Amino acid sequence: MNKKLGRLVDPTMGLYFLVLLMFAAASFLMNQPLLAAIEAGTTALFLILYQLRRASRRKALAAYIQSATNNLENASRLDIPLPMALIRLVDEELFWTNQRFAKVTGMKESMFEQKLNKVLPGFSTEWMIAGKLECPHDLDIGDRRYRVYGTTFHEKASGGILMGAIYLVDLTELYQVRDEYIRSRPVVSIILLDNYDELTKNLPESAISTLNAELDQVITRCIGGYHGMLRRMERNRYLFVFEERDLKHCVENKFPLLEEIRQVESPTGVAATISMGIGQEGVTFEESYNFAALSIEMALSRGGDQVVVKGRYNFSFYGGHNKETDHRSKVRSRVTANSLGELVSQCSQVFVMGHKNADLDAVGAAVGICCLCRKKGKNAKIVIDMEHNAAGMLLEQLKAHPVYENCFISGQEALLQADPKSTLIVVDTNRPDQVECLPLLEAISKVCVVDHHRRAADYINPVVVELHEPYASSASELVTELLQYGVDSSEILPIEAKALLAGIMLDTKSFNVRTGERTFEAAAFLRRLGADTVDVKKLLQSDLQATLARYHIIQSARMYRNQIAIAALDQATTRVIAAQAADELLGIQGILASFVMYPQGDQVIISARSIGDANVQVILEPLGGGGNAATAGAQVKNCDVKTALDRLTISIDKFYAQ
Repeated sequence: MNKKLGRLVDPTMGLYFLVLLMFAAASFLMNQPLLAAIEAGTTALFLILYQLRRASRRKALAAYIQSATNNLENASRLDIPLPMALIRLVDEELFWTNQRFAKVTGMKESMFEQKLNKVLPGFSTEWMIAGKLECPHDLDIGDRRYRVYGTTFHEKASGGILMGAIYLVDLTELYQVRDEYIRSRPVVSIILLDNYDELTKNLPESAISTLNAELDQVITRCIGGYHGMLRRMERNRYLFVFEERDLKHCVENKFPLLEEIRQVESPTGVAATISMGIGQEGVTFEESYNFAALSIEMALSRGGDQVVVKGRYNFSFYGGHNKETDHRSKVRSRVTANSLGELVSQCSQVFVMGHKNADLDAVGAAVGICCLCRKKGKNAKIVIDMEHNAAGMLLEQLKAHPVYENCFISGQEALLQADPKSTLIVVDTNRPDQVECLPLLEAISKVCVVDHHRRAADYINPVVVELHEPYASSASELVTELLQYGVDSSEILPIEAKALLAGIMLDTKSFNVRTGERTFEAAAFLRRLGADTVDVKKLLQSDLQATLARYHIIQSARMYRNQIAIAALDQATTRVIAAQAADELLGIQGILASFVMYPQGDQVIISARSIGDANVQVILEPLGGGGNAATAGAQVKNCDVKTALDRLTISIDKFYAQ
C-alpha cells in the first residue's frame, strides 16, 4: 500500500491517548481522584472505540484494494485495440490506463497521483455524468484527432463511487478524407456581363470581336489560378465550374473580377460590369446550377455589378457598392402590363397592398394598379391601415372621390373577403415581413409584385407576375409605365395622376436623386394627364410642429468618418419626420450620407439616405434592412439605441473596408 495513503486511512492516535492519560495523572496528583477516575474511564472508552473503528477501516480498505487489483488484473489481460482509461468521476483521477492511452497522451506512469486535466488539458467528463455515451467535441492530441466514447458504472467495493471508462478512436484519416471532399465539392458559377448591349451598341463586327477578346482575356486572367472550367455559353454569359476550396480564396480576395472587368471599355467610354451567381452545397450538378441561376437572378434584381452566393439555405452578397445604372427595357414593362391585365381579368377580385406605414409612393402605386384593374372590369381594394400611414392628406382626397369612396379596407376585412380565386398585387416592397398584412399574403396563392427596391434574401416567393426594377426611381414610376401600355390616357383620373406624381417626387426628393430619362418621361406623361405640381407640393408639406421636430433631429446629428451624419435619438418620433430629417441632412455641405435612428417599443428604427459613394442599402442589410443605394431603412428588433448605433458603425466600417 502507498505509505501516504496508509497514513491518511490509518492515522497514529497514540500521542492523543498519552496526553489524555497525562491529564488523568495530573488530576490524581492534585488530590482530585474523582476527576482523575472520570478522565481515565473516558480515555479507556475512546481507546476501545478507536480500536473497533480501526479494524473496520482496515477491512474496507483491504476490500477496496483487492477489488482494484482484480479489476487491474482483468483489464491487463484484455488486448483492447483502443486507448482506454478508467476514471473516478468524483475527482477525475485516473484509476487505470492501458499502454496505448499512455503512449497517445504521453503520460507518466504514476498510480494514485494522475489527474485527468493534467493528462488531457481542457477535457471534461461532465458529458459522462450526464449519461451521454459520446463526447460532444472531438479531442485534438498533437496532429491527431480523436472521437471520445465513454461508459459509467458504480464500484460497489468502493462505496458506490461512480467510475467511468473512456475510449479514444483515431479518426484523423477519416476527417482528412471528409475535409478534402468538402474542399473539392463542385461550385457552379454563372458570369453575366450586365451591360453587354451598351458596350456593343452601334459597333461594327470587328470592334465587337476585339471587345469580346478583351473581355475573355480579363475573365480568364482573373480565374486562371482556380483550376476550374470556363465556357462561354452565350455572347454575354459564361459558365464557370470550380472547387469549394477556390471559393474561399475568392471571398478572401473580394472577387477581384468585379474591379478588373472595369478595365475593359467600349470605344464610347462605357466600362464593362459583371454579375456572378454562384451555387454551392448542391447534392448534384443540376441543383448547384439551379442555385447559381437563382443567384444571378438575385444579383440582377439588386442592380448588378455584384456577386451572390446561394447555399442550401442562405444567400450571401459581395460587392454591389456602386450605384445602379439604368438597364431597363420598355419591352418588359409592356409584357408585364399585358400579363398583369390577363391575370386580373381571370380572377374573382383584386387586392392591392403596400408596405407598413404606407407613404405617398406606396399609395400612388396602389392607386395606379386600381386604375389598371378598372380597365379590366375589376374594382380593386387597397389594403391599408388608415390610422398609421404617411399619406393622410392624399388618402382624404382619394376617399372624397366617388371612385375611391369604398376602396380602402383593413387587412382583417381583406382576409374575410378573399377567396381561392383572389389575386394580391404587392407594391413598393418585396419582403414578406414588410407588407401591410402578412396573413393576407400567406392566404392568397396568386401574388404579383411591383417594386423598385433592391431584392432582399427573404423576398416574396412564389410570384405569378413580377416587375422588379431596382434601377427605377419609385414604384409609382413603374406603375406609370404599366399604365402607358395597359390603359388609355383618357381612362386615368387626374387624382390618380397626381397620386403617382406625388410618389415619384417623394422618392426622388423632387427629382434631385435617382432620376433618369424614364423618370422624366413618366412625370411628363402624368403632367399631361392633369397632375398639378403645385398640388403635389402641398401633399409633401409638413406642419410647423413636425418642422421643429425635424430641425431638432438635425441639431442632434454627429459626424462620423468626416462625411456621414448620424442622429441617434433617445425618444420616439415618426417615420415621416425621421425620413425628412435624413433628407435634409444631405443638404448640408460635406455630408454624403445620413442615418436617423430612434426607439419604438423594443426595436430601433433607422432611416438612411445617401448622395455619395455610400450604398446605404448594403450598410443596413446586415441589420435586417433594405431599400436601394440612395434610400434605405431598417428595423433592429430587441435592441436599444446604443446597441443599434454600435452595430451601425461596425457595418459602416465594414462597408468602407471592402
